[in-house]
Amino acid sequence: MAGIYIHIPFCKSRCAYCDFHSGTDFSLKDKYINALCAELHIRKNYFFENVKTVYFGGGTPSLLKYEDFLRILNAVNENYSLSQNTEMTIEANPDDISKEYVEMLRGLGFNRISIGIQSFNDKELQLINRRHSAEKAREAVKNCQKAGFQNISIDLIYGLPAQTLETWENNLNEAIALDVQHISAYHLTYEKGTKICQMLEKNEIRQVSEETSLEMFKMLTGKLKSAGFEHYEISNFAQKGFRSQHNSAYWNDEKYIGVGTAAHSYNGISRQWNVSDTKKYIDGKSFFEIEDLTETEKYNDFVITRLRTCEGIDLSVLKEKFGEKLLQYCLKNAEKWIATRHCIYTCQARNDKTTNARLVLTEKGIFVSDCIFEGLIFA
Repeated sequence: MAGIYIHIPFCKSRCAYCDFHSGTDFSLKDKYINALCAELHIRKNYFFENVKTVYFGGGTPSLLKYEDFLRILNAVNENYSLSQNTEMTIEANPDDISKEYVEMLRGLGFNRISIGIQSFNDKELQLINRRHSAEKAREAVKNCQKAGFQNISIDLIYGLPAQTLETWENNLNEAIALDVQHISAYHLTYEKGTKICQMLEKNEIRQVSEETSLEMFKMLTGKLKSAGFEHYEISNFAQKGFRSQHNSAYWNDEKYIGVGTAAHSYNGISRQWNVSDTKKYIDGKSFFEIEDLTETEKYNDFVITRLRTCEGIDLSVLKEKFGEKLLQYCLKNAEKWIATRHCIYTCQARNDKTTNARLVLTEKGIFVSDCIFEGLIFA
């Protein structure tokens, strides 16, 4: 099975924290969709597996109209074989999610929606330049539920300037009360060149302390676990049966195509990435680069992606794929993290009733996961 990611690089305004490839020049939309459809056709033989997930990300895909979606989805169906019950996801801004709009999305076949709420606190939303209000966010979720969406995900951000444990707890309580199936929660990062990073450099805002960040993370995991959510990946929580199939493919070494500006693709042998320039992408003369992966690079990808998940690294699979030498390298470098309980070495039951050894991050380890990844990869 495989997935298709479709990047829509248009936004009404830029969020203060965002460093994704996007822009506000919507005059390029029609030419861009033509280029998307052309790329979907050109790359139809990138893999031969059935497609089990289609994911519209951005940018703001919910700025597209019915005719725009129809053109893109027709190109998908004409060039790829979709599985039964394909997971069809769209990222959406709460401001765009009117009753009529979500009914249109359902009619097009979307069965999963990911809503960029980020906060239920209007002051926090204004700080990060989100264009919706807390009330609009609540209304958006209800509109999706009324339209028949039974797989709704929302995004939250913690560690915002001036955010307290009390305001973060309020955000979590609101999210839980909405009865959604999936929550993604990310700690704010100050990416170079973003507005919020510039504000930090000018001392207009202050970062929350590391101690407060850790308490926020503990509150996040504790409250969502109590509410029945499974913490299945570092930043992702799902009710039973509602893991994101598309994102899980990234972490489980499945193939995927990314079409559109700055989109990445992987076919098990190489990685491909498209140019981060909408005009150059539309021009189409040289819009991507390809890198064939070495065994070491494949090992590094395997370790980083698998350790992000609650299942961790299956050490028997690591040995089968990369041999005894890299298995021992991984275990040797994991020793200090095991000793400090940032990782655990555990045995889990297989479906065939045998057991297998795994390396799994603990909650303590998740908070410093980047340091652990750096220690386990083969430089």
